[in-house]
Amino acid sequence: MDKRALSAALGAAVAAVLAVTASASATASAGNVLTTGSAGGTAVASGDVLSASLATGTKAKIATTAGGSTGITCNTSAFTATANTNPAAPGTATETVTAHTLSSCTTNIVGATGVQSITVNNLPFAASVTSGGSLTVSAGAAGPIQTTLKINTILGVTTCVYRAGSLTATPDNADNSLSFTDQLFTKFSGPGTCPGSGYFTAKYGPVLDTSQAGSPAVFVN
Repeated sequence: MDKRALSAALGAAVAAVLAVTASASATASAGNVLTTGSAGGTAVASGDVLSASLATGTKAKIATTAGGSTGITCNTSAFTATANTNPAAPGTATETVTAHTLSSCTTNIVGATGVQSITVNNLPFAASVTSGGSLTVSAGAAGPIQTTLKINTILGVTTCVYRAGSLTATPDNADNSLSFTDQLFTKFSGPGTCPGSGYFTAKYGPVLDTSQAGSPAVFVN
């Protein structure tokens, strides 16, 4: 082999080694799908409890139209979930949503005078978190994703029940938040005074691993 061919062969070999090393480094830095402390940090353990309240300065809203201003606004909301599986990234982690609450709510729906309660039914729900930025909540064994609203009106309390096929949220590692935007709920039961649809919007954060010392923030890789 002449010098030029040998040089080319050596160059190709070095490039291949560097490519493999870079790939291994990227995989190592990615860590698991869910980590605490930093992106690519300590893996969230199976069984850990993850929770979050509304992000500071935000409110949860259930609008009667997508992006609309008419509906229900809640000053307080929170969720709790348990981590199930957490594979290496890229991949999909799974969780079980065990609690979701909304309270301190007001309404500007015509004919309504207040919100007595909002109850999330059929918990627990299933959830999956995919590398690259999406979380999907789907129905669990107890039944479909369902929310029962008790709304005060001049004629008494009206009960409106809404269901959703699934919910999708977007994680953001910049502030460890999780955002739902205009997630559609369709009326399942209730009188004609109940709006036909509800569009749920809320930003939760930071999402914390409350099973670990200091409740570190959760990152999605």
